[in-house]
Amino acid sequence: MEDKMEELSLPEKLEKIKSPKLQNQRETAVVLSAIEDILKDQKLDFSATAYFSALLSLLPQAINPSKGLINKDLATSVVYLLDLVTTYVPAPLLRSKFSLILCSLAPALTHKDVEAPLLRSSMGCLETLLVAQDSATWALPQTQVGPRSAVAGLLVLAVDRRPKVRKRAHEALVNVLKSPPPSPSLDHPAADMCAETALRSLSDIAHTAVKKHKGRSHASEDHHPGLMHALQLVKTIAAASGGWPSKKIDSLCECLLGISRSSNDYLTMAVFEIFEIIFAGMADEVASSKLPRLMEVISELRPSENDSQLLPPWIAIISRGYDVSAQIEPDETFQKLPELFDMISAFFASMSHNIRISASECLISFLANCIPPAAILEPSVFDEKVLEKLGKAAINLLSVKYQSAWVEAFSVLSALFDALKWRSVPLLKDVVKTIGELRGNEAFNGKKEADGVLGKAIEAMGPEAVLEILPLNLLKPKAGQPGRAWLLPILRDHVISTNLTHFRSEFVPLSESVFQRIMENTASEKSMEIKIFETLVQQIWALLPGYCSFPLDLTVAFDQTFAELLSNVLYKQTALRVDVCKALQLLVDTNREVIASSGEDLTIHSRLTQSHAKQNIDHLASFAGNMLAVLFNVYSQTLPQYRGHILQCINAYLSITPEKELMETFTRVTSMLETALAESTPQTQADKQKQAPSTDKMPPTSHTLMDLVITLSIYLPRESFPTLFSLAAAILPQTLDPQLQKKAYKLIPRLAVSPNGLAAIKDRNPELQELLLNSSSSASAPSRRDRLAAIAVVITYLPSTSLHFIPSILSEVVISAKEVNEKARTAAFDLLVLMGRKMAEGGTIAQSKIPHHPPVAPDVSASLEEFFTMVSAGLAATTSHMISASITALTRILYEFRTQLADATLEDLVTTMDLFLTSSNREIVRSVLGFVKVAVISLPDSIIRHRLPTLVPGLIGWSREHKARFRAKVRHILERMIRRLGIEVVEKNCPKDDLKFIHNIKKTRERSKRKKDADAGGQGDPNKGKRRGKFESEFDEAVYGSESDDTGSDGDSISDEEAGASSKHKKGSKTYIIEDEDEPLDLLDRKALGNISSTKPMKFRPIPGTNGRTKTKAKTDLDGKLVFGDDNDEDAMILDETNDPGDGTLQGGINAYVDAIKGRDAVQRGRGGRLKFSNRRAKEDMMDADEDDNDTPATKPSSLKGNRGGSRPGTADKVRRTSGGRVAKTGRGGGTRGSRHGVRGSRR
Repeated sequence: MEDKMEELSLPEKLEKIKSPKLQNQRETAVVLSAIEDILKDQKLDFSATAYFSALLSLLPQAINPSKGLINKDLATSVVYLLDLVTTYVPAPLLRSKFSLILCSLAPALTHKDVEAPLLRSSMGCLETLLVAQDSATWALPQTQVGPRSAVAGLLVLAVDRRPKVRKRAHEALVNVLKSPPPSPSLDHPAADMCAETALRSLSDIAHTAVKKHKGRSHASEDHHPGLMHALQLVKTIAAASGGWPSKKIDSLCECLLGISRSSNDYLTMAVFEIFEIIFAGMADEVASSKLPRLMEVISELRPSENDSQLLPPWIAIISRGYDVSAQIEPDETFQKLPELFDMISAFFASMSHNIRISASECLISFLANCIPPAAILEPSVFDEKVLEKLGKAAINLLSVKYQSAWVEAFSVLSALFDALKWRSVPLLKDVVKTIGELRGNEAFNGKKEADGVLGKAIEAMGPEAVLEILPLNLLKPKAGQPGRAWLLPILRDHVISTNLTHFRSEFVPLSESVFQRIMENTASEKSMEIKIFETLVQQIWALLPGYCSFPLDLTVAFDQTFAELLSNVLYKQTALRVDVCKALQLLVDTNREVIASSGEDLTIHSRLTQSHAKQNIDHLASFAGNMLAVLFNVYSQTLPQYRGHILQCINAYLSITPEKELMETFTRVTSMLETALAESTPQTQADKQKQAPSTDKMPPTSHTLMDLVITLSIYLPRESFPTLFSLAAAILPQTLDPQLQKKAYKLIPRLAVSPNGLAAIKDRNPELQELLLNSSSSASAPSRRDRLAAIAVVITYLPSTSLHFIPSILSEVVISAKEVNEKARTAAFDLLVLMGRKMAEGGTIAQSKIPHHPPVAPDVSASLEEFFTMVSAGLAATTSHMISASITALTRILYEFRTQLADATLEDLVTTMDLFLTSSNREIVRSVLGFVKVAVISLPDSIIRHRLPTLVPGLIGWSREHKARFRAKVRHILERMIRRLGIEVVEKNCPKDDLKFIHNIKKTRERSKRKKDADAGGQGDPNKGKRRGKFESEFDEAVYGSESDDTGSDGDSISDEEAGASSKHKKGSKTYIIEDEDEPLDLLDRKALGNISSTKPMKFRPIPGTNGRTKTKAKTDLDGKLVFGDDNDEDAMILDETNDPGDGTLQGGINAYVDAIKGRDAVQRGRGGRLKFSNRRAKEDMMDADEDDNDTPATKPSSLKGNRGGSRPGTADKVRRTSGGRVAKTGRGGGTRGSRHGVRGSRR
């Protein structure tokens, strides 16, 4: 708000004051009005000087130097206006009135009960007055009435306990110190005084805080607000003065370093910020003369080597200071680097981990910031001596004295390799040798860190220099020289910008030797040694991409012999194709990257200039034709799932192939494609179904050649496009090969990527329109998405004179909105939006050119309303599928263009959908519900309210339909309607018989809100306020938003009956463990999985007449026979449920299978071989229904083991478990004997 006020002129500011909005501003408006009345009476202009004079005459009435604060309200208003006006008053007038104003404001600045608004306005006046003073007035001592006494007052207020007062005092001091009077001195005349006062205040407060801390009987966290305020003042003065006065640096550094050892992190951070500001202020040339003195003072204040509290911040300050020094004086700082390196590296011998970490970070900062690029690119004699000293110092880091800090030393050595780059070859050989010997020791624990250092050494020195120091020794290891196969993965990850010749001379022969070992043992069984050799071959060729990344000798190393070698590897070694293709691609991509760069950013990294990169590209272009032929052949011999890397390599070489060779390649591919199309035999759908799907089957040749044509297309010149379009026109009408048709449609979006292709699309737009219209009837379902993408490209560049193409193709796009494929639906929706935007641009639609329109049809103007009319025409279709698709399309474009349509059009759409809501076709109504949902969410309230009398009853009518989740959808729409319009409006338009449904929604919302409030009272949701990224677009969220997902944000929930239905579809549905009452479930048992169920186990109910005793399991005697009605539990055994059919165990599963095949409910064959199904189970279940709990307990039968119910003698009765957990005893007649005898599956 203050920034906006500063931008206004004085009359505009005063005009704002005249119309106050707050009570405390009215007094100021009254004072301003009175002043303007006086100026009118005196016939003076409303100038800044006139206001200034009037306010000065009014000031003694509010504040008097002898009487103090007379009228607080008047003083606040007058000083506020004076602060506003003084910025526009000439400086000479301010200097002449300085003493008068300062004496008048003194009571306001020194009174203990003065309020913050008056203080802030007074400080604003002082700020403007002090900025206007000249050198002569600043020379007055602080004891006299002058600028220095005013600054002293600001310094006192800068540590006030009130935050707003402190902030205003800091702002005033900053503006004053940044506006020094003209003088030869670098600093402001008051800078020394401010620094001395702030430092004295900081020292006193810090001394007091230390005394209080020592006097405490128990340890507690430091909390000193006064110390923080004093540090903030020092920070402000340092920022305003461009550093700190040179004479006061010693005492400031000593005081700050003492404070930095505090346990309070805020104090330590404040100290670091002050040093950061001081260093930043010295980064310019004006204040840079102070830096040497500051660094000298900080170095003299070096703490003890064992001080783990003070030493890390001191090291951090040293690091930052020399970072600034390297920016100002890079050469001098570089000459000091060995001395600094030795000073900081001595701390690696410390026992404190924090000190070692700080030392390593400081050394890394030195190496990254204090070595100038000139010392690496073109070093002088002195620079080489400095680099040698650094190399010797680096070797000392690996001495036994620093063994405890080797982990930190490895990180410093990695930074040193990064800094020295290729200059490290003669300097750091001993470092590489020492770390390689350590890495080869099996007992060494820092292998990961050592690998990192060796990787940096490979990047800097190159693999040739590293392997000269640490040879691999793989095939013929010498005595005492171990093999170093562990170097191959490190080389793979870090080889870059080196000589490709080294790979040819070192690794190609090695690969051939290892491969010869494999071939010699091919006849024998694969041994571990052969597998190791195969792995070695793969690891060796995995190095090639690194050698091909920014190669330094490409024109020499990549010759015809090497190209033939790579071609043979591509043909014969399928396992190495990925690495070889990646290497060939990097040869092109890295050189093009250098050409596209600014020239300097990659020079140090790759040592490649743009001229060398251009030569490399020209050299590769001479091999491009042959390489493409090889890659095309390999591509045709590779399975589709492994072709991606080959295609990327083909793209890289097509981008550098000369135009003549490119045309020859294109001609060969197209002629082969035409031949393949002529030779291909049509394949019916029945033939395809007979063929078993296989991932190892090669695709037809026509498919492969079409892929190559699509890849070639963006690199072709304009004269080849007629052949390209004629080829597509020949393929698109073919219906027997959907995949080939799909690839042909991909050609148009692919062309839009290149400038030549885009120009061809614009020129041949009418031909493409005709091609797409003619092929609409032959378009297959798999190619639908790609066809829609091609149509989108044509419409994007459709001229305004060809807008008739949109209504010609519109019906196909609309019907695609109901496609099963989600990507096709999304493409159809995007295309509808694109059509709408194209129509909104305007133009003329020639209806006579639309298919099936009369030649005399009049032209119409293109507009958004006309587009909606076209889409609405589908509502008159004869099929429900087309009507549903039209409604879905209208829903999408309504959501997109709702703000651009007239209210009459929106109301007509809602009215039309209101009629379709009464349809009896579920497919149509389902689309209508989506439209209504979008309308309720996004359309104006007035339109929705107008249609509620018919809309709500129509929705309520479908709430009784449970299929396709209609009830849930209707409920969600009504919830959104209630949320937006209110429950009373919806109830008013709801039929009386269905008000119960609305009341249920209301109660559910209230219950959910209460639960949400209760949860909020306990523990807050950490995800609250974050939008869930569940849908890809806002339209999808509006239409397909879950009926219950909104409960988290709006307190809605679905009904209990719907929750039961929807819970089946939720991920992570509940599972239950069926556990024995007497023995816990052993989860390590193989049979434990059989006790996991997705349905909740039923609890045993109390047996009537047993005082709440639950049912027990059936008992058996020692022979395994069931015992019923016996109260004696001692001789009974619990029935082993694991043998029951269908209990989930192995034996239970076998029993269930046998029962299904041979049981009494098994399927049987009757006369004529007809299958007969038994319905006994349903009858028995009806007979086994639970009796009421009030039934009298049955007496214990005495002759259950006899022949009853007509069963044969000697035939045992069957016992089975019915629903509810009972054991029912049945005879051969199929009846349930347990129900006749009153026998239950548990003991009474």
